[in-house]
Amino acid sequence: MAHTPWPASAPELAQMRAFNKKLAWLPRFKIRNRVTPRVIQALLRVSQTLKKAPVAETRQVGAVPVRILRPQGQPKGVVLDIHGGGWVIGNAQMDDDLNLGMVRACEVAVVSVDYRLAVDTPIEGLMDDCLAAARWLLSADEFAGLPVFIVGESAGGHLAAATLLALKQWPDMLERVSGAVLYYGVYDLAGTPSVRSAGPDTLLLDGPGMVTALQLLTPGLSDEQRRQPPLSPLYGDFSGLPPALMFVGELDPLKDDTLQLAERWGGVAEVETYLLAESAHGFIHFPVAMAQAVLNHSRAWITAHIKASATPAGRHHGVAARELKT
Repeated sequence: MAHTPWPASAPELAQMRAFNKKLAWLPRFKIRNRVTPRVIQALLRVSQTLKKAPVAETRQVGAVPVRILRPQGQPKGVVLDIHGGGWVIGNAQMDDDLNLGMVRACEVAVVSVDYRLAVDTPIEGLMDDCLAAARWLLSADEFAGLPVFIVGESAGGHLAAATLLALKQWPDMLERVSGAVLYYGVYDLAGTPSVRSAGPDTLLLDGPGMVTALQLLTPGLSDEQRRQPPLSPLYGDFSGLPPALMFVGELDPLKDDTLQLAERWGGVAEVETYLLAESAHGFIHFPVAMAQAVLNHSRAWITAHIKASATPAGRHHGVAARELKT
């Protein structure tokens, strides 16, 4: 599986190992019922009311709410952000800090999708919400002519990849997408080998319960049915998809999901994939130097692709990647 080890220094790796020792004391995230996610979601909303939120615009796209953050001047591009949370918790506001960093560094507008959650809605409904938001963004007059990027983390990575595959029904819309940035997503809902072999020492995620959680998410389906795209993006047709940037940690039970997706996607488009030593699921939120370096690289990648999109040949032929390396 083609990937590049993330170039971390010895002090950065030591800092991550020290943080992992703290993570080991925390309970693992489990999806075993509908009650616990509702409690966590309620606590999230309470914490958000206590924190000063940035200036944001909320808009209703059909039945789907979106949250829009804008740069000071005219945006040079627009990002569709799809949050994580195991499909059962989270909201668009949860990504404000990350998205503000992207707004400022890349001079883009960010549209974050407040998709329904799987505690009340089948996962296909979540996919429909993200597709509806993407189609609105790609046809909205206010974003006409701007390069578009889709960013997703964890469950949001799954929904981002599924959205791109679904957009193949509208080739003109898909052609407008200049790139995708995916952090440690879930791309096989029957479970890749690293998911099926995950043990109790997995950080943040409940390793032994991951396959059961995926089965609870897709009730009544066989593994063969779970592997049908776009439900499992790993098995989709990637022809026509844009360049992608992917990250996953060595300690993440979802490691194989990213590495296998990158291998398949990389057969038809420019794909840059990084495997981070000593890193668990969710690492872009950790207060460590490696996390900030990854975010800086992601923002530089988007900026480079925005510049490359101004040239006719730039979108699919690696111009942005070359610019980023020089």
